[in-house]
Amino acid sequence: MTSEPSPAAPAAPPPVPAPVATEAGTAAPASPLAPAHAAAPRGAGVSPGLWLAWLLAAAGLVVGLLLWQKLTGMQEQLARQSREAGTQSVEARTLARQAEEGVRDMAGKVAALDARLAELAAYRAQLDELVHSVARARDENLAVDLEAALRLAQDQTQLTGSVEPLLAALRTAERRLARSSDPRLAPVGRAVARDLERVKSASIPDAAGLLARLDQLLRQVDDLPAANEVPHARSAPATTAPAAAAESAWGRLWQSVRDEAQGLLRVSRIERPEASMLSPEQVFFVRENLKLRLQGARLALLARQYEAARADLTAAAMSLGTWFDPASRRTQAAATLLQQVQVSTRSAELPRVDDSLVALGQAVATAHTVPGTR
Repeated sequence: MTSEPSPAAPAAPPPVPAPVATEAGTAAPASPLAPAHAAAPRGAGVSPGLWLAWLLAAAGLVVGLLLWQKLTGMQEQLARQSREAGTQSVEARTLARQAEEGVRDMAGKVAALDARLAELAAYRAQLDELVHSVARARDENLAVDLEAALRLAQDQTQLTGSVEPLLAALRTAERRLARSSDPRLAPVGRAVARDLERVKSASIPDAAGLLARLDQLLRQVDDLPAANEVPHARSAPATTAPAAAAESAWGRLWQSVRDEAQGLLRVSRIERPEASMLSPEQVFFVRENLKLRLQGARLALLARQYEAARADLTAAAMSLGTWFDPASRRTQAAATLLQQVQVSTRSAELPRVDDSLVALGQAVATAHTVPGTR
């Protein structure tokens, strides 16, 4: 088998000049006028441009790899940050939800505190009202206690005749009123001060001395001569008659007859005709009436009822001056003694605390009529 000769191969195209590397790193087309031997390198070595291209490609690859690695790191960092941001957002939502729940809880607690505060305010108002009620009751009780104490001290003063119980009660009332802050008790304090000064300056008579004088008067009543009583005849000594006539029987008979005749008639001026008409029985009752007047005055002095004692003493003085002989020394002595007793009891009066009692009564009445004021 023979092979037929192949047709002639077409002529090879002219060689294309290879690009020439420049300093800028770009291939410049070969000049057509370059020599022919530059088209084909001699020997088996690679051209520097190819090596440079390979270096540039390797550098670009390295740079690409580095950029890719950096980009990958950035993506990972972004993904991590995104995950962290998501976690933080979840935590933030959780915290926000917890904060919202806490706010709701706090709102509930605030509402409960507001309700509790309102209850405390109501309790405080009730407590204030209770305190005011206690203060009003204390002031009312103070007025009532002071009134009872003053009345008891006044009764003790009337019974004992001493002002010490009344002074002690007034001083105690003054101290207690000074500690009180109730303006309604201010008039009571002023009235108590006035009564205290009046009690301090009061004069109490000597009851024992007055009773002794009245007893002396009672003993003298039976010996007082009545206004119509005839005085006993007084025999004057005979100075002109001779001693022999006086010693004789006729002389003694004449003297007795003359004395009897002088006693039968008495001439005097009658100031009170009713006194001259008293019978002996009436004189007895007059004496007993005078004794009753003096006994009444004595009992009134014992009871410290000086007004009644003065009335009885005045009646006794009028009876003594009307029914008894004012010219008698015994009547004059009794009248003088009775006048001394009257003078002693004239200014005698146990002090009273009527102003304080009236002021306390008004304070108690005000407290009952106006319960809302202090």
